[in-house]
Amino acid sequence: MRVAVVDLGTNSTRLLVADVADGVLTEVERRTDVTRLGEGVDATGELAPAAVERVFAALERYRPAIAGADVAVAVATSAVRDAANGAAFCAELGERFGLAARAISGEEEARLTFLGATDGRPADGETLVIDIGGGSTEYVTGVPGGPPAFHVSTRLGSVRQTERHLAHDPPLAAELAALAAEVRAVVEAEIPAAVRAGATRGIACAGTATSLAAIDQELDPYDSARVHGYELTLAAAERMLAMLAALPVVERRGVTGLLPERAPTIVAGVVILVESMRLFGLDRVEVCEHDILHGAALEAASGHP
Repeated sequence: MRVAVVDLGTNSTRLLVADVADGVLTEVERRTDVTRLGEGVDATGELAPAAVERVFAALERYRPAIAGADVAVAVATSAVRDAANGAAFCAELGERFGLAARAISGEEEARLTFLGATDGRPADGETLVIDIGGGSTEYVTGVPGGPPAFHVSTRLGSVRQTERHLAHDPPLAAELAALAAEVRAVVEAEIPAAVRAGATRGIACAGTATSLAAIDQELDPYDSARVHGYELTLAAAERMLAMLAALPVVERRGVTGLLPERAPTIVAGVVILVESMRLFGLDRVEVCEHDILHGAALEAASGHP
């Protein structure tokens, strides 16, 4: 079965087209556009018309690939579920593009992310999957091959925390400290100490982690084969955070390995990752390109979207 899945995130719109047979997923096409759907949602409570139009423009480019799939679904995450006009937005996606679109809960987002990130991995210990999005960050722990033992969707995100804390360009030290303090407070309040201590390995998904893997290797152009599975150390993440935070956005856009459209929000994303690794006691994480898209594709192909 050929499946097309669109992930309507707070910061990016992504497409995965894959063939799924006997529970095994084979990628056919993968695309990403930074559309900033969640721009301003934290302050206004609604999706902005300009942001919606950016998503529609991306989906127009994806239309041929979507049309060739047996099943086409869209999962909308933090920005859409937080927005008063999120349901109307999903309905319009169905009318315009034939997508079965729905806003999923934070719990379901965490479950699908864990399914995608750990698919095919050996059951070799308690694993943390961390997925840093634009409006939320999911923390999921469990043993690969089984259901999550713990999961939480937090209101930490690269877009949300940029808008809340980083008013200057480049950000002030006090702004970075306030952002880091909020991350620590949220993680400590929402994730029990025993859960944090129990994770023996970490997997980091989504744009912050993949960007850091590309920057660390100075990849130009981006190379998925070298990003997926890359071992990102805490020391390297801390070093790149200092470098990125010292640059104004216009110079950050020129950093090798960083998609220019991610430059405005990458600093907040890296702060979230660094503080999370510290709190979980992880000196390294594995960067993973398999995330909620893969989980949603496997579930859609199983007949239970």
